[in-house]
Formats: sequence, C-alpha cells, structure tokens
Amino acid sequence: MDKQSVAEFFDRLAPGWDAGMVRSEPVINMILDNAGVSAGKNVLDVACGTGVLIPDYLSRNAVSVCGIDLSPAMAEIARSKFQDKRVCILCGDAEETDFGRRFDCIVIYNAFPHFPDPEHLIERLAGFLEPGGTLTVAHGMSRERLLAHHSGSAVNVSRELLPAEELAEIFSRYLTVTHVISDDSMYQVTGFSPFAKI
Repeated sequence: MDKQSVAEFFDRLAPGWDAGMVRSEPVINMILDNAGVSAGKNVLDVACGTGVLIPDYLSRNAVSVCGIDLSPAMAEIARSKFQDKRVCILCGDAEETDFGRRFDCIVIYNAFPHFPDPEHLIERLAGFLEPGGTLTVAHGMSRERLLAHHSGSAVNVSRELLPAEELAEIFSRYLTVTHVISDDSMYQVTGFSPFAKI
C-alpha cells in the first residue's frame, strides 16, 4: 500500500466526507469512555479526517486536541471548521511525525486499515503516551461490515483489519491491554502505558 495513493484517495473523498458521515452516538460515547477521553486530557487524533470526533473531545473538556491526517484536503477542511485555541491540525504522516510532546489519549478512529504496518504504528504511537495514557484503535461498525466496505473502492488503499484478539496481542508488546471489543456494532482495542518515553 502506497501512502501517496492513500492521501490522494482521501483527497478525492474529502469534499463529501461530512455529508456522508453516519454516527452512532452510543457507540462513539462507549469508544471515548474506553479511551479515557475526559476533562483535562491532551488528545491526539490520528487520521483525524475532517475532524469528525473533535467536537466530542471538546464537549468532554479536553484541554487540547491535536489532529493529524495524511490527506491535505482532509486536514484543510478540519482546519477550516475549528478555530478553537485548544485545537491544532497537522497534515502529515503519523508514523513519521515527531510531535515533540506526549499525550494522555491517542485515538485512531475509522482509519487503522489505511496504515500499512500495524505494529510499527502501535510501537511508534505508544512512545508518545504519557505514563498512564491510553492508545485506542476503534471503528464505529463491526469488523465484518468494515471488511465488506473496504472490499470496494478502498481495496487498494487499505489492508484487512486484524481480528481484535490479534491486534490486542500487538498492543500487549508495548501497552497494558484494557479493552478488546469486536461485536455487531463496534470494534475497539485499547491499552495504557505505565512507562512511556518519546
């Protein structure tokens, strides 16, 4: 999977992204509860897209939200939507960016299959967690629905989403796993870091 192709794919989708968004509020709330997103937390939203979860972080009184996306068009739309001083949006590769700081919560929502090397991403991001900070990979749909969805136009810019138990095994090499959920409505693996270093 070529990252430039991923960026170009999402650049094409960006203008209609928000209009096509389907949300389940109970699922999103559960994901963010499990991810530890709460008042006073510094959040990194990896592959933030147009910033679909940023209002949720702010409504939970996050002290700061940093979003990063590989797609220039997605990042530009996100920037245009949020003038809140707590929010910053970066355009770049989360696997290569040196954020120069740590975060309390790192969230990858509806994006994980678009990263070519799952273990490298988890290892890299775990290093940007505060001690006790959480990393979560989540989807607001079942793994089966996601696999069917990605078998269409996204087939060349995504890899098969790992079964939650396999992703949890990767997490366990770098983090203490706290949540492993894969059911008809959602998918989530979360872990926390007792000893994090940049």
